Amino acid sequence: MPVLRDPSSLRKWRQQLRGSLAFVPTMGHLHAGHLALLRLAQARAEQVLVSIYVNPLQFGPGEDFSSYPRSVEEDLRKLAEAGCTSVFVPSDQDLYPLGATEQTRVVPPLALSDILCGVQRPGHFSGVATIVLKLLHLAEPDILVLGEKDYQQFRIVQQMLSDFDLATQLLCGPTERDTDGLALSSRNSRLSPEQRVIAPQLATELRKLCQLPANSLALPAAQETGERLQAAGFVLDYLELRDSTTLQTINNTRSGARWFAAARLGAVRLIDNMVIP
Repeated sequence: MPVLRDPSSLRKWRQQLRGSLAFVPTMGHLHAGHLALLRLAQARAEQVLVSIYVNPLQFGPGEDFSSYPRSVEEDLRKLAEAGCTSVFVPSDQDLYPLGATEQTRVVPPLALSDILCGVQRPGHFSGVATIVLKLLHLAEPDILVLGEKDYQQFRIVQQMLSDFDLATQLLCGPTERDTDGLALSSRNSRLSPEQRVIAPQLATELRKLCQLPANSLALPAAQETGERLQAAGFVLDYLELRDSTTLQTINNTRSGARWFAAARLGAVRLIDNMVIP
């Protein structure tokens, strides 16, 4: 399994590649959710490229860039065992030779990016869109595979592909969960044993909200749920019902709408979303 370390190596590898290519961008510290995306990519393309890169552009001041879990050697072992075709592991200098602050940035549509996580993390989705676009230009994949857990990110990238007339097909892999319902995330490894016991309640409460009768009022339900989560030890950033396409607020529950939540347990920020069946 070739491990490519710089853009020129990636371009040379891509020029020599034969067959369709699916691309799975990650920030590493891989778990079963990442490997599920890899399997989805393998089912849809002849070759699969995975990137491992903790992108500084999508972290704001005071966020966990320096403490974000990193385990590159273990990640490479997992990918090799899973049959990944190749891995791209660049450095900051490789991708941002003039420095991250001097990098030209993509500005996502405000209607999709200035809500939900965009409120607590200003500039985050600009950093996400920028690195995804840069990696797409380097790898030129036929298919891009993202996860449903980061659904706001998925919608922003989906819109970016459309707005820039990019031919890459976008696939969304379902959220992978632990046996107790907690959405898998690299940041879960930073939860203390006590916090790990509490964390699945976020998914439990979202599941209850998705089971409300049609046309139930969203705001009172969200307030009651938020109070239970806060009593359990969460610090809630948001809990909202939104349209799955526009991400705009919805006042009453309906099939196809999506509940979004973000909450903190200590220093760890958890996000999750569920669609109403």
